[in-house]
Amino acid sequence: MALVTVLVGSGCAQGHGAVPAAALEATPPAAVVTPDAAVVGTESGPVRGVVEADHRLFAGIPFAAPPVGPLRWQPPRAPAPWTEVRDATRPGPACIQDLTGAGREDCLTLNVWTPVRRAAQRRPVLVWIHGGGFINGHGDIYGARRLAARGDIVVVTLNYRLGALGFLAHPALGPHGRVGNYGLLDQQAALRWVRDNISHFGGDPAKVTIAGESAGAMSVCDHLVAPASAGLFRSAIIQSGPCHAQVDIDTGERISETFAADLGCGGPDGDPQDIARCLRALPADRLATSPWYVHIDTHSLTGPVTGTAVLPVDPVDGFAAGRGARVPVLVGSNHDEFTMFAALTYRRTGATLTAAEYPAALARTMGDDAAAVRAQYPPARHGGSVSLAFSAAVGDHVFACVANRMAEALAAHPPPVYAYEFADPHPPAPQGLAGIPFPLGASHALEVGYLFDIAGLPAPSPAQRRLADQMIDYWTRFVITGDPNGPGQPRWPAFTDRTGGARWMSLRPDGSRVITDFAADHQCGFWDALAARER
Repeated sequence: MALVTVLVGSGCAQGHGAVPAAALEATPPAAVVTPDAAVVGTESGPVRGVVEADHRLFAGIPFAAPPVGPLRWQPPRAPAPWTEVRDATRPGPACIQDLTGAGREDCLTLNVWTPVRRAAQRRPVLVWIHGGGFINGHGDIYGARRLAARGDIVVVTLNYRLGALGFLAHPALGPHGRVGNYGLLDQQAALRWVRDNISHFGGDPAKVTIAGESAGAMSVCDHLVAPASAGLFRSAIIQSGPCHAQVDIDTGERISETFAADLGCGGPDGDPQDIARCLRALPADRLATSPWYVHIDTHSLTGPVTGTAVLPVDPVDGFAAGRGARVPVLVGSNHDEFTMFAALTYRRTGATLTAAEYPAALARTMGDDAAAVRAQYPPARHGGSVSLAFSAAVGDHVFACVANRMAEALAAHPPPVYAYEFADPHPPAPQGLAGIPFPLGASHALEVGYLFDIAGLPAPSPAQRRLADQMIDYWTRFVITGDPNGPGQPRWPAFTDRTGGARWMSLRPDGSRVITDFAADHQCGFWDALAARER
C-alpha cells in the first residue's frame, strides 16, 4: 500500500526508558521561591515572568543557542548565559513556517506555566510538543493556564525547527545516518533543559510526561524509541499521531539532494563542502518550504528520518518488536480525524469530492489497494457523501487503526496503556470552517481546545465545558500518577485486562463511557489484513 501521511524514530533493549519505582513516590519539598514570584533563576540566568491570579507564565526562555549561520543544520548548542534578569513576559518568535516564511530562524525558546500557589512538594511536569505537520506551528498557540491551575502541574510548551531547517537530510551536512532530525534534537535539548531547570519553577524533573498532538504525537512516538531520549520522561501521551509516517534515511538523502539542487546548491556529484556552504548561506526565507512531501491528495508531510543515530527505527515497528520505552502511555484518536483535511480542501477549492473523482483520489492515497478500499467504504454508507467516505477511509487507515495497533503493541509489556477516542459530534471548530457542506464531527485537532486555550475557537456549551474539565482531570491525573483515574470520574480501565479485551474511553459531552468496539467501528481488521499482505 502506498505510504499515507497527513499534515498535522534502535531503541535500547528491554528496560529502555524504564520508570524507577522511586519516581512514582513523593519527592523532596520544592526549594523556597524567591520573594518576587515573577523572578526565577535558571542555569543560564534569571528570568522575569508574569504572575496572574491563578498561574505564573515565563515565556520565550532560550533553551538552545540560535541555530543560525554555521549552526544551521547542526545539533542544538547550549544558550549563552546572562547575568541581568531577562524579560520572560512575551513568547519568543515562531520558527520559520512553511511557505509563508513567517517566523525566525532564532526560535529555540520555551514557555513555562505554573500554578501560582506554593506547594509542599515539587509538581509533576507536562512537556507539550506542538503539531503542524513538522512544517508549521509553535508553542505559544497553546495557552496552558487551565491545565496548570486546575491540574496543579507545571506545563512546558516549546518551539523546534520545522520544514527544511528542521529536517533536511542532505549528505553534505554530515555522515550518512547523522543528518536530518534537527527538530527532534531540538526537542531533546528542551527535555534536557527541563531536567536541569524545572525544579527552579517548582517542577519535579523526575516526574516528566511528554505529550503532543499530530506531528507532536509523532514526535512523542519517536522519543519512545530514540536512544538519547531515554530517561528524560517517565510517561507519554500520544494524541492523533500517524506514527508510521516516517521517511527512511536513503529516501530522505535522495530527496534532499534534489531539493538543494533546485535551490542552486549543486547536484548529487557536487563537492560536499561547497554544497554545505551554499545551503548555509541561503536566506532563511528561501528555505521556508519542505524538502519532501508525501501526499494525501493535496495534503503533505515532512519530518523525521529513520535509520539514523537519532531515530534508528520506525516507532510503530519498534513498538511491535518490544523496543518502546517501558513507561505508562495514554494514546488515542478522534472519531472523524480526516474530515478536517477534506474541509480545508473544500475551503480552498469550493468543491467537494465527486463520485467520478473518488477512484482517482483513492488511487493517489492507497495505491494498488484503492479498489479494495473503495468497496469497503462506499459513499452509500456515509449518507451518499463521497467526501465523508474518503475521510472515513483515510482517517481509519492513518489514525484510528494506527492508534489501535500502537495500543496493542505497547500493552503487550508493562506499564499499562490507556486508550481514548474523542467523540464529541459537534466540537467547537475554527470560524473559517463554517459553511462546510458535510459535518466535521470529532475531527483532527479539535480535542486540543478542550485541554488548552486556543484563540479563535467558539465558546463551548456547558456540557462541552464539563467534558473539558473532565479531560483536564484525566490528563493531569495521568501526569501526576501514570493513571488517569481519580475521584468523581467515570472509571477508565487499562486498554487490556487479563482476558485480552480492548477497552477505550469514549470522551463525549453527553457522558464519557468505556467502549469495546473501537477496532470494529474503524474496520481495523480490514486494514490490518492489507498491511499483513504487504509484509
